[in-house]
Amino acid sequence: MSDAKDETDKSNNKQKKEGKKRPFDFSVHPKRHVALRMAYLGWDYQGFAVQENTDNTVEARLFEALLKTRLIQDRQSSNYHRCGRTDKGVSAFSQVISIDLRSNQFCGGLGVIVPENVGVPAAEDKTTLPELPYVKMLNRVLPQDIRVLDWSPAAQGFSARFDCQSRTYRYYFPRGCLDVELMTEAAKRYEGTHDFRNLCKMDVGNGVLQFERTILSASVRPAKPQTASSTDPYKLFIFEIKGLAFLYHQVRCMMAVLLLIGQKLEDPDIIDQLMDVTKNPRKPQYNMAVDYPLVLFDCHFDSLSWTQEKEEVNYTLAMLQQHWTQSAVRASVLFGMLQDLETTTNDSFSAEPPNHCLLLEGTRQKNYKPLLERPCCESLESRINHFVKRGRLEREEGENGDETVYKGKRSKHIHNSSIEYQNHIKTDESKLTLL
Repeated sequence: MSDAKDETDKSNNKQKKEGKKRPFDFSVHPKRHVALRMAYLGWDYQGFAVQENTDNTVEARLFEALLKTRLIQDRQSSNYHRCGRTDKGVSAFSQVISIDLRSNQFCGGLGVIVPENVGVPAAEDKTTLPELPYVKMLNRVLPQDIRVLDWSPAAQGFSARFDCQSRTYRYYFPRGCLDVELMTEAAKRYEGTHDFRNLCKMDVGNGVLQFERTILSASVRPAKPQTASSTDPYKLFIFEIKGLAFLYHQVRCMMAVLLLIGQKLEDPDIIDQLMDVTKNPRKPQYNMAVDYPLVLFDCHFDSLSWTQEKEEVNYTLAMLQQHWTQSAVRASVLFGMLQDLETTTNDSFSAEPPNHCLLLEGTRQKNYKPLLERPCCESLESRINHFVKRGRLEREEGENGDETVYKGKRSKHIHNSSIEYQNHIKTDESKLTLL
């Protein structure tokens, strides 16, 4: 009887304690505007940005961690900006976001906002109190394939999207049957300021009507410069491209054209022809390069001073080493099988040489048709008219008689994440001039 009474008392006490729990009071804590630098393996996610039709995104996991650690009250009030959006299957070595996080710096500091109704701690605490361990707090609740690398305090007006000086992407690929030297020469043609409407997916429905972008550098080089022979088909290479901003699917379209050139299906000057929108105003129909070899490698900011936590760096290194060990062993097993089959195949049943690229979406054409002889996608003007009719865009005449297109009602569905979308140059999105 006494045991039953004790259990009842414990249950009642537990209920009382739960009833006395108060919601976390964010109003008594300072906020700090910071930048967080992240790395993630995107192969198992549907992209970086939150979407309405799935919660399997990197950003969804990030905000779950931010809410769980009570570093933010909600997304709406967090002053959140992302540097870039990566598409389904795409990874990042250096994604950067800016956000207001809970802080313990009651005496102020760069990016700190102290509540007016909260007293300042004693003088002896002013210089000795370290900032909250943001990296550790988040990494303890994030999935292992999403890591926060470091953080930096930032001025209140700082935006990870608009204050990025440059973005660098890398696309990894094996030599195979590709003429890598020809691809290296062709890649240089991307450099400079060009109209890339034929080398992206035109995102007119979301108000993107200007397709000039500046590429600072574009190169093809070995992933490991001093390994294997120069003709080894299994040797890995990198297409690295650095620019101020990128369009939706721009990098994967650029890589697709390079792969066609590497197979000698197109000449390098096809790049110049595609960027000449006077002669070729409509994009030929072609498949993009696949997603998984693509990485957002770097987002560069001059104004940030990154703070690392040694324990967390070691933790991340251990996680990556574990991933690498599994992947390297599996790759070696596959390579051993390939070598065995290649050396034991007799003349009467020879294996087909790897004379086509495996990194292009879709099925391979038996008879290749040159890009400029293919059917074309809709023109920019046609797509604008389409979205004007649907009410997504509104066309009005400018003050000087020039035609101006205003961004209209946004679709109820959030656009699919992409590597390049939302990396656009700083502009007033509410009003975009048709060029």
